[in-house]
Amino acid sequence: MRVYVPATWLMLQRMVKNNRLDPIGGTAFALTPKLRESYTTGDDEELEYAAMAEAARASLRLLGVEFGMGEDDVPARRVVIAADLDDVTLRPDLDDGAVRISGGVPMASIAAVHVDTEEAAYDVRQAAVAVDAADMGDLDAEFLVGSAEDHELAWYDPSEIAFLVELG
Repeated sequence: MRVYVPATWLMLQRMVKNNRLDPIGGTAFALTPKLRESYTTGDDEELEYAAMAEAARASLRLLGVEFGMGEDDVPARRVVIAADLDDVTLRPDLDDGAVRISGGVPMASIAAVHVDTEEAAYDVRQAAVAVDAADMGDLDAEFLVGSAEDHELAWYDPSEIAFLVELG
């Protein structure tokens, strides 16, 4: 199953160093039956994009935690790791596309990495601080999150990630 794992720049750096991704809490997103049911139209590609968007919003939450812990020098970029895994458990108690994966994700399972460009940094930093309030219905916070989500994530082949991390 193709899963989309929310991550941050620090997690991306560790992935390159350790040759595997260690997801926080095993949470990822995928095209689940519940996600498919929540959309009245859309082909698999569009629904996969919706799962990736959920992972990108979760990446904002992870960034908010890192910024709250004093990691202000961390690049403000959403990171989503796309991987093909067999050991995936549905999580109907969470978001429509939420799944749980067990253990780390080896580099061989990673299909692509999606990362914000530098142009998104300001909007992403603002959104990371506001995402929890947006989830609670704060319209001003939702506007900030929407501004970050207006930026498309850039696609990278797994072979390009070490170079990307090195460039910072």
